[in-house]
Amino acid sequence: MTTIEILNLKCGGCANTVKKGIISIEGVNEVNVDVETSKVSIDSIDESVITLVKKKLSSMGYPEIGDDNTIIHKAKSFVSCATGRMTSEE
Repeated sequence: MTTIEILNLKCGGCANTVKKGIISIEGVNEVNVDVETSKVSIDSIDESVITLVKKKLSSMGYPEIGDDNTIIHKAKSFVSCATGRMTSEE
């Protein structure tokens, strides 16, 4: 398991969006999202898969802590959060 600490993870809707986005990456079989600690755990130690996961998280608005473009990511995370809430209520 590899754990990545991310920004902008606020609720179950965010977690739902993150899970759906990350599980779609080839090489990832399991994703765990802990909203309280803002950590995403994936079942891969393959560096190329982890790099793809970090890029995907960033593109969805949930960058790894330490990423420079936090304002851009915060705006994206609001959209991802809303989308995640809508799909988790279905």
